[in-house]
Amino acid sequence: MHLVMIGGSDAGISAALRARELDPATDVTVVLEDAYPNFSICGIPYYVSGEVPHWRNLAHRTVADLEAAGMRLRLDTTARRIDVPGRKLLVTSADGSEELLGYDKLIVGTGAVPVRPPIRGLAGPGALGPTDGVHLLHSMGDTFAVMATLEQAALASAVIVGAGYIGLEMADALTVRGLRVTQMEQLPEVLPTVDPELGALVHAELAAHGVEGLTGTTVQAISKAPPGQAGRLEVQATAADGSAVTRAADMVLVVVGVRPETTLAADAGAALGVKGAITVDPGMRTSMPDVFAAGDCVVTHHRLLGVTYLPLGTTAHKQGRVAGENALGGNRQFAGSLGTQVVKVFDQAAARTGLRDHEAQPAGFDPVTVGSQADDHKAYYPGSHRITMRVTGDRATGRLLGLQLFGHKNAEIAKRIDIAATAIFHGMTVDAVSDLDLSYTPPLGSPWEAVQMGAQAWLRATQRR
Repeated sequence: MHLVMIGGSDAGISAALRARELDPATDVTVVLEDAYPNFSICGIPYYVSGEVPHWRNLAHRTVADLEAAGMRLRLDTTARRIDVPGRKLLVTSADGSEELLGYDKLIVGTGAVPVRPPIRGLAGPGALGPTDGVHLLHSMGDTFAVMATLEQAALASAVIVGAGYIGLEMADALTVRGLRVTQMEQLPEVLPTVDPELGALVHAELAAHGVEGLTGTTVQAISKAPPGQAGRLEVQATAADGSAVTRAADMVLVVVGVRPETTLAADAGAALGVKGAITVDPGMRTSMPDVFAAGDCVVTHHRLLGVTYLPLGTTAHKQGRVAGENALGGNRQFAGSLGTQVVKVFDQAAARTGLRDHEAQPAGFDPVTVGSQADDHKAYYPGSHRITMRVTGDRATGRLLGLQLFGHKNAEIAKRIDIAATAIFHGMTVDAVSDLDLSYTPPLGSPWEAVQMGAQAWLRATQRR
């Protein structure tokens, strides 16, 4: 069996590892465009901030580790064309030479690429780029370019376009490095993946650390600043009321999301689905024989929504493992995502899992969302923090549909959102969450866990209606 993976990030490496686990005799080749296999893209902001001291620390496994696991790594090699009938992959090496790699099974893990919004100065003739201090951020190459800009003398300010997860983490990172940061978000509130009530709390945390958050603000143009202006770049935007907004900066970071990278698979005849992602079944099989796909380039099977597109590192790892097993003849299925996410913003953290009202209604639910607060542990023990919650359940059945949390970074926000993710995964009702046998000691929790108190607040509110 000769198994070829295209892409050396989460999905591709997970697939390769699983295949080698199941059959150490499998011949596994991993083809990737750069020289950085199995690097944590999610860790980039913490390298930028200096909390991770060296970029090599971002590697989940070293090249030597991967080779010791039985993989043949083709670094700095670009996949050009998939010959599905002939089961061959045309690749180009760094020196420009071409080669045909034969395969028995192929796994496509080409990932995603940053969205490049229609901002003047960002695309087209004369577009500004990393050497001008204008950056996208998704790869290790992007990271090195950002660091090169940051290492220039007298860098004092930055504008970040976008206030999603990466945008917020980079606002934190650049502030830690001593830059004055302005964050521009087109939508009405930062972190638009949570309800505005929690987004406003994140916004307040940004402001408390000196970040200027401009929401409802659409960036129109990025240009070189006029002589004599503080900052070498100028960002022109329009506020929600139509007024003009202009900020000067030494660097600009554009992080407004990603789109699936599917050109290679589409050219080979792969069916595409939501957001142009590769269509796969729960076994990660594409529409092409002997070709699987996984990670940010494929559609996501969601446990509550059906088929959608939701690129997450955790999902990519799981999908890759399924693809690697099934490529060897298995019949494992990806169990589905709930979009469980968490982000640290300075001293606070925000998290979500499942659905919000506007997502649940089109899926056929009758959602009710109730906000509440609870302490992370008994208030009489020093160091307790309040957690703000928003519980979403179905009015008719009482089924738990979603949870959103905001609280101090030491309040175990990530683990508490995992309680709800587990409950939703298994179809539990909001009421049943109160029956879970969860741990308690005053320094770490309460007899009623905070998430259980949020569930009880939802029940009280809905029973009154």
